[in-house]
Amino acid sequence: MQMTPGPTAVPPRVRERMSDPMPNPDVEDEFFELYEDVCEKLQRVYDTDDDVIVMGGEGILGLEAAIASTVAPGDDVLCVSNGLYGDGFADFVESYGGDPTLVSTEYTEPLDIEGIEAELAAGEYELATMVHCETPTGTLNDVEPVLELLDEHDVLSVVDAVSSLGGSPVPSEHIDITLGASQKAFSSPPGLTTVAVSDRAWEVATERDPDSLYTNLLPWRDTSEMFPYTHLVANVAALDESLTMLLDEGLEAAYERHDRVSAHCRERASELGLDLYPDAERSAPTVTALHLPGRAKAVQQELATEHDIVLSPGLGDLADDILRVGHMGYNAEEAKVDRVMDALATVLDS
Repeated sequence: MQMTPGPTAVPPRVRERMSDPMPNPDVEDEFFELYEDVCEKLQRVYDTDDDVIVMGGEGILGLEAAIASTVAPGDDVLCVSNGLYGDGFADFVESYGGDPTLVSTEYTEPLDIEGIEAELAAGEYELATMVHCETPTGTLNDVEPVLELLDEHDVLSVVDAVSSLGGSPVPSEHIDITLGASQKAFSSPPGLTTVAVSDRAWEVATERDPDSLYTNLLPWRDTSEMFPYTHLVANVAALDESLTMLLDEGLEAAYERHDRVSAHCRERASELGLDLYPDAERSAPTVTALHLPGRAKAVQQELATEHDIVLSPGLGDLADDILRVGHMGYNAEEAKVDRVMDALATVLDS
């Protein structure tokens, strides 16, 4: 059983949809209509009137494309971080000639609001980046206070919501570029990036006029006659089915399910004497990070070989210190969490 925080297990209904005969995405109206339907459904999930586009490529494509499309050489960019992906935004900014200022805290700490406020008062920033859910540490960040500060200083906002979208409310109405992906709480196969783009972000991208094609948002603004390149038609059909399932359930019901299952997962972890990596108040509804210093990889491997359960270890310096349970999308079920925790109890007792 796959219980990783992305890619997630894919429901049978979605797999079946992928096996249907597919239209040619370059020439058949049927695909253009499908793509439009998917974008409309995504607007409902994002809860936004902004344009939503679906790019062919895994979620990291969206992170890089957001920077490539809005950052010009010499631009000052504020990168707000308390995790691996927040830090990574600064690398993207540098690679496109921007000048990043990183306002960071320890991975166990919340975003540094005072530091952000001080930087905004002292500098003139074109853009700011942040992460809503830091999957490597199972942290859900409160980004709204940051967004309010950015609005006061007229700074464009880019938010990575890849691991929260569909499993937790995202304040997209206050964000200029909100990034999602197919393989997390949507429980669709990896391969698609979803992006909500405000009118202001489109204007900035038009002014920048990026040189690239693949990491450029602009060619996706109007796809009524042609896509920038041949789209991943089966993946788009799969995402359409995943979105239909999510919307049929209802967003509020889905959020409540993720909250309930994540609380259950942490209660079971507590019963096993396990610590969370971030505190419970800051833990994400979509992923639980268990703190197992120096033994996360060994436990992960034994769960896989002896119990046929696949979890994810941490990343970077925390690769052997964190074991992550992905209870997002299709896997946000108490019964699945119980199977994981029962197996984990056996491994820890062995």
